Amino acid sequence: MATRDDVLKALSRIQDPDLGRDVVSLGMIKDLQVAETGRVSFTFELTTPACPVRDKFQDLARQYVGALPGVTEVDFKMTANVRPAFMRTQPNEILPGVKQIIAVASGKGGVGKSTVAANLAASLGLSGARTGLLDADIYGPSVPALMGAHAQPDIVDQRLVPLEAHGLKLMSIGFIAGADKAMIWRGPMASKAIVQMMSDVHWGELDYLVVDLPPGTGDAALSLSQLIPLTGAVIVTTPQEVSLADARKAIAMFTKVNVRTLGVIENMSGFVCPNCGEEHDIFGSGGGAKIARELELDVLGRIPLEPGVRAGGDAGVPITSTQHPDEEHSLAGQAMREVARTIAGRISVVAEPYAMAAAG
Repeated sequence: MATRDDVLKALSRIQDPDLGRDVVSLGMIKDLQVAETGRVSFTFELTTPACPVRDKFQDLARQYVGALPGVTEVDFKMTANVRPAFMRTQPNEILPGVKQIIAVASGKGGVGKSTVAANLAASLGLSGARTGLLDADIYGPSVPALMGAHAQPDIVDQRLVPLEAHGLKLMSIGFIAGADKAMIWRGPMASKAIVQMMSDVHWGELDYLVVDLPPGTGDAALSLSQLIPLTGAVIVTTPQEVSLADARKAIAMFTKVNVRTLGVIENMSGFVCPNCGEEHDIFGSGGGAKIARELELDVLGRIPLEPGVRAGGDAGVPITSTQHPDEEHSLAGQAMREVARTIAGRISVVAEPYAMAAAG
């Protein structure tokens, strides 16, 4: 008859590819029970609901434990607990209930940064993670249109209540001032508005807050990096050289302010003709891989150009949303969901040292 130690030894054969350790030593196996009837039950706690190897872990756990002598049934549930990527040191910090903060940036406009940010947030939310999306692009807020949310936020206890759409908590200057109103503000005023959309908003408990930054390397990115503990930045670019040159500047800026760059997303990387089926590199090819090699970064994903992405943005329904009619068949949607899983895995690696320190 298999013992508790036998089960743990079997499960320790499962290695987390990102963290480089087995799931038992990482504390992922909880509430383990071995009954006299041969029934083994436990909880498998992942570091993110968007774990890229979730299905593999599940299959291996059932296989390894089920092969033990005397085991008649393997019953376990998969849960997740996102860990903070920084130490909680200040009781009055701006976002006390947010565990991970991901900045989505680009060196220039027109590369689809806001669309990527919206779909990244939607993908994380659909995985089961408590997710928020902050539109920090004061001069060109896109989140209201991309998410189909246009109401005025309520105010409770002198703080704004985020709007909700597609399973996400949302905040944008467009909700407050109107998405079509020109914000004729100098840099300090815009930076102050961004801070207020964090500190004066009831964000509550979130696993991830995705921040859609303005394009370029201006005040907004600097203010965020100085005021809140960013987990990391994701750089969106297109394959064309002019976009790559500006992406290099954005990466250099984050390096100077000690914010890690998680990787590069190559958007609009190719267009598959719906008639002939051939892929056309409208904006060139290999740009994301080129800049990643130069700066020793990883390409987090390549997202093809698809009419459904544009149509979804116009309708306020992200391509990764279950409400989008092309969600199941969209190559761009599949690529964006895979990018979300990759980023979630990378962030788990970033958070692991802090989790170990907190555990003592």
